[in-house]
Amino acid sequence: MELTMHVSKPLSVILLTFLSVPAFAQQQPGLHFIENWDLNEDGVVTVEEARERRGDIFTTFDADEDDVLTAEEYVMFDEAREADMKENGYAVMGGQGQGKGQGKGQGQGKGQGQGKRSGMGEHGAAMAMTRQNADLDGDGRVTRAEFLSGVDLWFPTQDRNGDGVLTQDDFGRR
Repeated sequence: MELTMHVSKPLSVILLTFLSVPAFAQQQPGLHFIENWDLNEDGVVTVEEARERRGDIFTTFDADEDDVLTAEEYVMFDEAREADMKENGYAVMGGQGQGKGQGKGQGQGKGQGQGKRSGMGEHGAAMAMTRQNADLDGDGRVTRAEFLSGVDLWFPTQDRNGDGVLTQDDFGRR
């Protein structure tokens, strides 16, 4: 079965906007995010704008339009997101844990821990959309509801000053 992305003209613009990061944005933390997620162009991103943008992204990759991103559809999404991050000089973050062992002895095991991803900075919105973060019930599928509710988990973490909106001040080093 061949999957194709369902892309209308407005969604293709959204996709290209989402997947394009100007080089100069790397020097201005949050600029790329604000430019692409601030739907009314007032310089701030509200929870509602973030939820709407995520809905647009979900629709773009839901090839069979069943309101579920399957593993195959998610592969297409992950590949597009990772290629964009690499192309624009952003490091693609892995899920390697850095835990401390609790046992006695000289263990040399390799940890594969899944740490909590708070303070994801510039990559917060993108990393919150990975399948492992978006599949809230762990069933291997990501429904539209799960994908959209991810905003409620990620947004407050990124909102450093707690004012309910995201601006460039909410990005970069603390």
